[in-house]
Amino acid sequence: MARKLSKRKQSDKAEYPLKEKEKIENRVFDKKTLITLSKFFNHRIISEILHIISTGKEADVFIAKSGSAIEKPFVAVKIFRVKTSSFHKRVEYMYGDPRVGRLNKKMSYIVDIWCKKEFGNLKLANELGVRVPVPIKAINNILSMEFIGNDEGIPASMLKDVKLNDPKKVLFKILDNILLLYNGKLVHSDLSEYNILINGENEDVYFIDFGQAVIEGHPKFNEFLNRDLSIILKYFSRKYSINIDAEKIEDNIKNNNLKEIERELSN
Repeated sequence: MARKLSKRKQSDKAEYPLKEKEKIENRVFDKKTLITLSKFFNHRIISEILHIISTGKEADVFIAKSGSAIEKPFVAVKIFRVKTSSFHKRVEYMYGDPRVGRLNKKMSYIVDIWCKKEFGNLKLANELGVRVPVPIKAINNILSMEFIGNDEGIPASMLKDVKLNDPKKVLFKILDNILLLYNGKLVHSDLSEYNILINGENEDVYFIDFGQAVIEGHPKFNEFLNRDLSIILKYFSRKYSINIDAEKIEDNIKNNNLKEIERELSN
């Protein structure tokens, strides 16, 4: 099992949800977000917001108890902040995407489009067989999706926060998922150790944060693929001394040559 580097001890797991639950009381949602959130309750997707899983410049992710429409016990709820300037930096991921169309400069509109885009990217990635949180529903600036973690509500760890038992095997899983995306004409475009989750004893890999993912036809499609690979391979080189030729890996992905990628990692 992957070993967490977090200071949280194994014995604290049962107390973790209780300690984190109080943090939600400090979150202040605007009126539009509260109205939107109520729709997820009405659709019986969630029954209770529990606590924050992660925070970022653009969004907070919460764990929620599932409503009667969902079979699993928990759901992840991603709430994009309407009042944020960082979304202006994301415009390059929307221009050139035929699914987006003409952009309105109003911030609330951009945020809603970003949320809808992430939902669509997650849906496509899941259909391609990529390990991602299965999207459930997106309304305005809120996205609900599968919770990745254990049955006690403890979320999976980011790649950056674990010490892998079998780093070559995990890297192969990551490259396999990148290849599946590319074959499906999709590139994550912001892949790093911060948006890959490692879950369970088998060190299962999940890609998250798909708002910036682009489809083939975007002017920077291949540039983003190159960047994703470069960041991931540099991370594994730095942390696990796994050094493989990035150009060869990129060529093998473009040529759908998974066996050659496996051979590169076995050397």
